[in-house]
Amino acid sequence: MEDMDRTRVFVKDVKRIVVKVGTAVVTRKDGRLALGWLGALSEQIKELNSQGYEVIMVSSGAVGLGRQRLRYRQMLNSSFADLQKPQVEIDGKACAAVGQSSLMALYDTLFTQLDMTSAQLLVTDRDFMDKDFRKQMNETVNKLLSLKVIPIFNENDAVSTRRAPYEDSSGIFWDNDSLAALLALDLKADLLVLLSDVDGLFSGPPSDPRSKLIHTYIKEKHQNEITFGDKSRVGRGGMTAKVKAAVNASDAGIPVVITSGYAADNIVKVLQGQRIGTLFHQDARFWTPHIKDVSARQMAVAAKESSRRLQAISSQDRKQILLNIADALEANEKLISVENEADVAAAQQAGYEKSLVSRLALKPGKISSLAKSIRVLANMEDPIGRVLKKTQLADGLVLEKTSSPLGVLLIVFESRPDALVQIASLAIRSGNGLLLKGGKEAKRSNAVLHKVITEAIPDSVGGKLIGLVTSREEIPDLLKLDDVIDLVIPRGSNKLVSQIKNSTKIPVLGHADGICHVYVDKSANMDMAQRIVIDAKVDYPAACNAMETLLVHKDLAHSSGLNELIVNLRIEGVTLYGGPRASSLLNIPEARTFHHEYNSLACTIEFVDDVYAAIDHIHQHGSAHTDCIVAEDKEAVEVFLRQVDSAAVFCNASTRFCDGARFGLGAEVGISTGRIHSRGPVGVEGLLTTRWILNGSGQVVAGDKDIVYTHKDLPVDS
Repeated sequence: MEDMDRTRVFVKDVKRIVVKVGTAVVTRKDGRLALGWLGALSEQIKELNSQGYEVIMVSSGAVGLGRQRLRYRQMLNSSFADLQKPQVEIDGKACAAVGQSSLMALYDTLFTQLDMTSAQLLVTDRDFMDKDFRKQMNETVNKLLSLKVIPIFNENDAVSTRRAPYEDSSGIFWDNDSLAALLALDLKADLLVLLSDVDGLFSGPPSDPRSKLIHTYIKEKHQNEITFGDKSRVGRGGMTAKVKAAVNASDAGIPVVITSGYAADNIVKVLQGQRIGTLFHQDARFWTPHIKDVSARQMAVAAKESSRRLQAISSQDRKQILLNIADALEANEKLISVENEADVAAAQQAGYEKSLVSRLALKPGKISSLAKSIRVLANMEDPIGRVLKKTQLADGLVLEKTSSPLGVLLIVFESRPDALVQIASLAIRSGNGLLLKGGKEAKRSNAVLHKVITEAIPDSVGGKLIGLVTSREEIPDLLKLDDVIDLVIPRGSNKLVSQIKNSTKIPVLGHADGICHVYVDKSANMDMAQRIVIDAKVDYPAACNAMETLLVHKDLAHSSGLNELIVNLRIEGVTLYGGPRASSLLNIPEARTFHHEYNSLACTIEFVDDVYAAIDHIHQHGSAHTDCIVAEDKEAVEVFLRQVDSAAVFCNASTRFCDGARFGLGAEVGISTGRIHSRGPVGVEGLLTTRWILNGSGQVVAGDKDIVYTHKDLPVDS
């Protein structure tokens, strides 16, 4: 996910914000008030308040301000001789007591000038141990926010029971950064902003020119890589404390941004979705782009090794992996939707065809539907190791033909990110390793789906079971690995399929086009025909099983039933093109070619003389995907079903039924229009091969002299 898109995760849902202002923002280097910075901050709070955001502040600075005032007072009350003596550090509690009133007076003055009201809430560590206090605090804050009042929290250091509250790191919170994180949780904030004296979290000390600003903090990546600089010049913990607080809050589900408090509008920019400061988010690990740190061979070999471990575990454990994936998809539905929306927006902005954008979008309910399909797949009979045939070769010598995984699959698929989920679940159910290459237009969706799925795979199998190929340049290297990869399934254009077939020795299974026909015979029930045709075209026009050509018996050319069907297609928004006969009879534009897959709300109509002419047309112009006849004439139906040489042939049913899930396969890895190995929707069965298992009792061939072959079929369950 690109950095500019990360804010989509939380910006649109933010209403309540906790803003923590560090001591370094409140005071200048000489310890005096930083009036300019505080004025700019107040302006931002005003703007957010007027836009309807609920802003809660946590402000440091009381100790610093109090120390400045007390030092001045101490100097005025000291003799010249006293000033020559070493100066004793002023007690922090006294500084806090004096500085707190000064700090609040300053905020009150600034907010009053902006027609706002603030309220002071002083808390101690001990307060949060009391449930009644926390409940009352929530009620008070909610009431203040409803009145557009800005609550300003600070730790009441003046009466803290800790020995040195500005140094002691024990307890529920230990500084205002951790207090801000605690308040964000207790007050159910949608965002926590920690203002600092630097632009965010750097990979090293900010003063080091080699240090780089980290825009998104990935705990797994950064926690051992960052070198912190000196602690804050005036605060308690500096960046170390901020990062600890940010990690705690983000792990609990509250996004956090650490950014500079010196800029005039950084908080506003964050809420506008701009890349400001360092973001901490519980889903940040999903946003890291795939780094090509392994070769194509290493990726394929890792998938094969993981597949063998997958095959070695129990059937119940393989089932549980799928159930865990289904749960993980639903748990991360919001994140997946955000990434998918980003892909869709980018595709629209790039001017992609509507059909591609339609295939790209994960519509509401799609994730739940995918999870349901995975659970159906998980609860199916285990396909691995099933005895398909059992034969007694001779006395005490039994041969079994069993189902077995193919090994490693390479799937190159189109813009549909839901295909990734279906393919991955089928590969796991069938015990295969998997390498996936999706379309670049779905890179965010594919990346997050791959992360969610592989993180649900236990370490005993390994997430490398499923490799995500992110660059087209890697495909030629993978296609050379016929010693590791066992099957390639391309899902895309005719050009893509042809290129892959011509570039590899690995077996290729798939279909190029989905030019599906519906033939309406003269014997058809036209009410039924209307339902079927509209569903086949309109239900999901971008699908490969959608109707692209409507063939109509010539005797129906002037019938009211056909006229009504055409009117209803147009009402549904379908653009009609005609073959040579239909274009003149129906006065519609002539189609450029019959061999065209619209993938949109458009189709071709042509008249044919009879069922035999319809079959000839399908064989000449179709793609052997799915073809349907609507007829009551049993003879016409029998001829059509027997003679149409397509992977799926239907009678009186929509072509949209040609689907792995609808066929009861759980899902599909694709649809094959070839004739070798598997044909039609390819589910688990299409991803299996066979092995022969022979159990003997010491038999040897020895020229077949001493063995009597019986070749007797045995029940497979015996």
